[in-house]
Amino acid sequence: MEEGEKKIRQEDCSEDALLAGILTLTNRRLAFDKTKGRIMDFTKKFGDTVIDVPLGDVEKVWKEGWLMKKVCFTARVDDGTKTYKFGVFSNGSWLESIQQAIGDLDK
Repeated sequence: MEEGEKKIRQEDCSEDALLAGILTLTNRRLAFDKTKGRIMDFTKKFGDTVIDVPLGDVEKVWKEGWLMKKVCFTARVDDGTKTYKFGVFSNGSWLESIQQAIGDLDK
């Protein structure tokens, strides 16, 4: 993390296309790091950061799902826009945290 950056929230989850990893919300960005785990000894290792989106590039945030709850966002990337959908434990709480972080960024 960069100087002055603070972690707001972090959760082990799954993205529809990227599969298992850890979603992290900071006061400046949303990041998703791939993970690899072994059931045999319950270890988990961080892999590459595959999503690193500044909060200023997030265009839309919403939640969806009844049984499979997801927090979703659309962000500007190099080749247009991209939508990500993360299966998280409390999608409503994640939605509020992301919206709050984006609102605080504008201040």
